[in-house]
Amino acid sequence: MHDAGTGSTGAPSRRTVLSATAGLAAALALTPETAPAAVHDNKRIRALISRMTLEEKVGQLFVMRVYGHSATDPDQADIDANLKEIGVRTAAELVAKYRVGGIIYFTWAHNTRTPHQIADLSNGIQRASLGLPRGLPVLIATDQEHGTVARVGRPAALFPGAMAIGAGGSRSDARTLGRIAGAELRALGIRQDYSPDADVNVDPANPVIGVRSFGADPEAVADLVAAEVKGYQASGTAATAKHFPGHGDTAVDSHFGFPVITHSREVWEKFDAVPFRAAVRAGIDAIMTAHIMVPALDGSGDPATLSHPIVTGVLREELGYDGVVVTDSLGMEGVRQKYGDDRVPVLALKAGVDQLLNPPSLDVAWRAVLAAVRGGELTEDRLDTSLLRILRLKAKVGLLDRPHVTAAGVDRTVGIPAHLRAADRIADRTATLLVNRGSLLPLAPRTHPRLLVVGADPASPSGTDGPPTAVLANALASLGFTTTALSTGTAPSPETIDRAVTAAGDADAVVVATYNVSAADSQRTLVGRLAATGKPVIAIPVRNPYDVAQLPDVQACLATYSWTDVELRAAARVVAGRVKPRGRLPVPVQRADDPAQVLYPIGYGLSY
Repeated sequence: MHDAGTGSTGAPSRRTVLSATAGLAAALALTPETAPAAVHDNKRIRALISRMTLEEKVGQLFVMRVYGHSATDPDQADIDANLKEIGVRTAAELVAKYRVGGIIYFTWAHNTRTPHQIADLSNGIQRASLGLPRGLPVLIATDQEHGTVARVGRPAALFPGAMAIGAGGSRSDARTLGRIAGAELRALGIRQDYSPDADVNVDPANPVIGVRSFGADPEAVADLVAAEVKGYQASGTAATAKHFPGHGDTAVDSHFGFPVITHSREVWEKFDAVPFRAAVRAGIDAIMTAHIMVPALDGSGDPATLSHPIVTGVLREELGYDGVVVTDSLGMEGVRQKYGDDRVPVLALKAGVDQLLNPPSLDVAWRAVLAAVRGGELTEDRLDTSLLRILRLKAKVGLLDRPHVTAAGVDRTVGIPAHLRAADRIADRTATLLVNRGSLLPLAPRTHPRLLVVGADPASPSGTDGPPTAVLANALASLGFTTTALSTGTAPSPETIDRAVTAAGDADAVVVATYNVSAADSQRTLVGRLAATGKPVIAIPVRNPYDVAQLPDVQACLATYSWTDVELRAAARVVAGRVKPRGRLPVPVQRADDPAQVLYPIGYGLSY
């Protein structure tokens, strides 16, 4: 359903755009002609803040989820979910009731079905907000890290994830990724990306960061973080470095528990701080906090998100950062274990954050901040400080003068052939060959015409062509092989293993996709049984490269760092010799039998 005055994607008519701009100009005491040139003026932004009610100011601090593909006409199931979780029916009602300053898109919330639908949703949200008294445009954000975390799927261009970019080691590629990805998000009305991940992944067992990090070398991570930031922000989309002060050395997932980082201050400075300092020097628009305890930085036992010594003392005062600070989701257990949901947003603001992301109950959080100001625990001046940063960011990304997007902009930007080719070229530089006994690779259809593709098929990231085994089999078939795909899962049963071994009898070689293999994993048994057939076995770890340490029987091993289509197609081209492997490990791989010993160091990678 489209509102009056819009085109086929909900894009506004010229009259609607001029009306919205005129309304903002009036609020800023400007004419429509001078508004675009003057919205960056701090004096006028402060004037806008001075006209806001306290309730409106509180709302501007929140970035909230909302269910539905449309701002005004979502599906009934999404209306029911919104009523249950937020107390409103639609995104339009959300901005009207709480005056939220931001909205975050999720695939599971049905916000990101197709490019034109996303653009419609974004325009609908902006119309709903701008139509209110003293209405402001909404800063729409999402987690588009690429690799294993991507909320916007095909036909948008999807790039290799951070650890794959780390394996490629090219600052130019990181900058290109940011520029293209940022341009596509902007065309959809998404002006802020919660990316890049600036964590240094020094713990191979890290359950939440892993391949979302560029690697384990802080200087290399810093270079790529800075390059990606510059790419995003050159496109007019705000980048967000996360998760400060560094989530890379933890065995606990802060979604479900409360991690503790035991680094000394010296170790923190040497590892975790380096990429964030680089992001600040690169002019990063926003930094996201982590729900982790770092006793070396704050001995109170509070999570970093709620820590004044960390957010204000370290990030703002020591690192000199004065941009927007956004919390990680306030629905995560890491921030909820010590304090109630009514205290968390207040303490976060007292710590020095600006944006409060996705509280479990917006009503509880909104009322708690309002009560804290009325009761004197927070001052209105404190809110104004954050509002100034938030509105500066909205002005910088063009929201205050051009909040809407168009169908034509979507069509000329999102998933265009040049962007897709760039993603493939970058992926070709990331696949990392770790084992190649007897120079098995590259394979040729004339010597190994029949390939069996088996292995793990984890849940596919948004917008893929199917499970990894099918994508790999199809990609290899397009390169001249006759392929058979057999999904054996992440925990193959003895019966499934038997079926794979039987199928290998008709193959000239076997390609096995592995996923986070451990010593007692039945995936390891599968690979061993297949190798015992005498057929050449090529392992392709589709997430962590650490799998190679558990696979001593394979003749070849090629790490992709993710199971997205772009990386799997690149792996197929390397297997077939269409491109040479160029990736180098951005993390060390320890021996399986002696983790104190390094099997493959940072920088290791074979070619042929």
